[in-house]
Amino acid sequence: MSKVWLITGSGSGLGRSIAEAALKSGDKVVATARNTGQLADLVTEYGDRVRAVPLDVTIEAEGRAAVAAAVEAFGRLDVLVNNAGYGDNRPFEQVPSDEFRHLVETCLFGVVNLTRAAIPVMRRQRSGHIIQISSLGGRTAFPGNAAYFASKWGVGGFTEGVALEVAPFGVKMTALEPGAMRTSWGTRAHAGQEPLLPEYEPSVGASMKQMEAYWGNETGDPAKVAQVVLKVAEAEALPPHILLGSDAFQFARQAEQARSAAADRWQAVSASIDMTAGPIPALPTA
Repeated sequence: MSKVWLITGSGSGLGRSIAEAALKSGDKVVATARNTGQLADLVTEYGDRVRAVPLDVTIEAEGRAAVAAAVEAFGRLDVLVNNAGYGDNRPFEQVPSDEFRHLVETCLFGVVNLTRAAIPVMRRQRSGHIIQISSLGGRTAFPGNAAYFASKWGVGGFTEGVALEVAPFGVKMTALEPGAMRTSWGTRAHAGQEPLLPEYEPSVGASMKQMEAYWGNETGDPAKVAQVVLKVAEAEALPPHILLGSDAFQFARQAEQARSAAADRWQAVSASIDMTAGPIPALPTA
């Protein structure tokens, strides 16, 4: 049986690739974008199997309306893909508080808003799958982009917690964590930025210079990610987090090993705060 999808951020990048893959497979799609003009060609090509719906994921009422549009048009909602998001490659100090907040509202609370709207429908159906497009940045961090990393770490915890709540009535939640993909995400995240304060050149500046050589040569193929998303939507047994890309696997594994080693070094301090423990030991020197 064909599935009914709702995909946020369908106008370009990975969201567009996922929408096209779902439609080519014979499924039905509610494709959303802040500017639905970006979706006109999909409507022309696929007709009644696609609905173009305007959506700003930071506005909770628009999320509810998008879910309602899927149910009204197709009678159900099988897969929600929370894809909309962006990055901001600047030192935290140089990101105005309203811009930091807006990024978090988009990348984290946009996920929360759409998930909140979709769960009642899926609960009544006793079926459905919510797929969060998170990031390697939900497992580790680099200099710059603190708001993005904060959001994606939040998406991971949110997904893992809610997945445990909805599993008994047949709803699945999965966070996909891709590394870099050829979607121009990096250049958009760095576009129009003011010069760095000189104190951040050794950290954020060095990181950006390293990444600039990578943009346009990323290892991840968004069309292949879209095919994985289709397979994940069909799967029954899934972990709450799935890394995508050899770079994501490598960097996440390095981060996990470093955290594990640090936890081992600090184990005596960790245990020392128990009521039954002895004096707090000297802190590790490294």
